[in-house]
Amino acid sequence: MSAQRQTPSADKPVPAEGPITRSRAPYNRVVVKVGTSLLTGGSGRLDLDFMAGLVGQIVTLHAQGKQALLVSSGAVAAGRHALGVTQADRDLPLRQVLAAVGQSHLMHAYEQLFASHDIVVAQALLSRRDLTDRLGYLNIRNTLEGLLEHGVVPIINENDVVAVEELAGESFGDNDTLCALVANLVDSDLLVMLGEVEGLYTADPFMDSSACHIPVVEQLTEEDVERLGGPSWGSRGRGGMKTKLEAARLATASGVDVVIAGGRIPDVIVDLADGKSTGTYFPTSTTNLESRKRWMLSGVSTRGEIVVDPGAVRALRIHNRSLLPAGVTGVKGTFERGDIVSILDSDRSQMACGISNYASEELLAIKGEHSHKISEILGHHYGDEVVHRNNMVII
Repeated sequence: MSAQRQTPSADKPVPAEGPITRSRAPYNRVVVKVGTSLLTGGSGRLDLDFMAGLVGQIVTLHAQGKQALLVSSGAVAAGRHALGVTQADRDLPLRQVLAAVGQSHLMHAYEQLFASHDIVVAQALLSRRDLTDRLGYLNIRNTLEGLLEHGVVPIINENDVVAVEELAGESFGDNDTLCALVANLVDSDLLVMLGEVEGLYTADPFMDSSACHIPVVEQLTEEDVERLGGPSWGSRGRGGMKTKLEAARLATASGVDVVIAGGRIPDVIVDLADGKSTGTYFPTSTTNLESRKRWMLSGVSTRGEIVVDPGAVRALRIHNRSLLPAGVTGVKGTFERGDIVSILDSDRSQMACGISNYASEELLAIKGEHSHKISEILGHHYGDEVVHRNNMVII
C-alpha cells in the first residue's frame, strides 16, 4: 500500500491537515453513506439533531448546483425503538420485522427535514439480487438518474425486509458495499463514507493510542484490506473498517474517488465535495468506465472463477488480448455461458473479470487446449476465446 501517514493522536482520531491534491475536485455528483452508529449516536433511536445537520449539508450541495445521493442505514434501529425491542437483532426474521417498521420512521424523518428546505426525497430499497442481472441494473440506474435530473435526493438503503442473502454471508454490511455499488451505478465523482472514526488508522485509534492516521491511500490491495480492516468500532452497525476498505477498493477500481471520514466533523460533506482534506482519501487510478464494464466490475453477478497462467496474465495485461483456453489452468464454481466470472492469476489474486463464452463444465474440458480443438472436444464452438477482450475489465 502506498500511503501518507500522520503523527498519531493519543486522545482521539484527528482529521488530516495540509493540502492533498484531488485532481477531479470540486466534485459534482457525490454519494454519501452514513451508518447506524452515527444516525443513533449509540442511543438505540434516531438522532434527529445529527440528521438535521446531515440534511443541511446536502442542501448546501444542492444550492451549489451539485447532486447528492444518500445511502442511509438506521431502519432497524428505528424499528427497535418504535417497538420497544431491546434484544439483539442478529436473528434474521426479527431484523426483517424491525426493518419493516423502522423504514417508514426513517423516511418520515428525512422527508420532514428535507421538506423544510423545499427538497423532495425518494426512497430506494435495494437488495443484492436487484443488481445481479443486467436489466435490473439498468432499470435502477435509469430511475436514479431520473430522480437526480428532477432535483430529487434519492435515499437508499438495503432492503432488509426481503433480503435473505445475509444467511449466506452476502449482505451489504451496514450498506458499505451497497454505497460502492451505487457510486458505480450512477457514475459518481466521489463516494463519502462517514463513521465515528475519522479515517483509516494503522490500528483502532479508540483502542490503541499509538495508532497513526493515514491521510492518503494511493493503492489498496487485498492484503491491505485484511491487515488494516478491523472489526466494527461501534455497537450498533453491521459494518466495520474491513467492509469500508473493500467498498473503497471496489469504487476506486471503477473510477470513483473515495473518502472515509468522521461524520461529526462540521461541514465534512461540503468540504470534501470542494476537495478539502479530511479523513482518508482513496484516489481512483482509472477514468470512469462505460456502463457494461462498470456492471461487470461491481462483482454482484460473479458466478465463478477462472485461474490463468503467467503467459495469459501478460497477454491480458500488457498486450490487451482475449483469454484463450490454452491459458486456463483452473476453474472454480458452477457457471453458465454468459455469466460473469473473476479471472485470477497463479497466486489466486483477481486480475480481471469478464463474461464467459463457455460454461464451467465446458471450460473444464477445454482448459489448457488450443482453440482449434474446441469443436473436437465439445462438439460445438462458441468462439476461440474463453473471455473476449471486449467483454473483460482488467483490474
